[in-house]
Amino acid sequence: MVFEKIRAIICDKFGLEEDQVTPDTSFREDLNADSLDMVEVIMALEEEFEIGEISEEAVADIETVGDAANFISSLL
Repeated sequence: MVFEKIRAIICDKFGLEEDQVTPDTSFREDLNADSLDMVEVIMALEEEFEIGEISEEAVADIETVGDAANFISSLL
């Protein structure tokens, strides 16, 4: 369920179809996300999951959609 919500956010932000986003999808390599894109994604995740602010250290460790799902899951 966490992955599906994150995938929907990613698809909306980057204009992708759901089948184009997997847990192995890399934000930087596959989606060409820059730092501004990452800030927007992180803000959307914070809002969607009502988890408060995600630290910069945690963001630095999030490289794939799966990383984001695992991180969010650990907070819920």
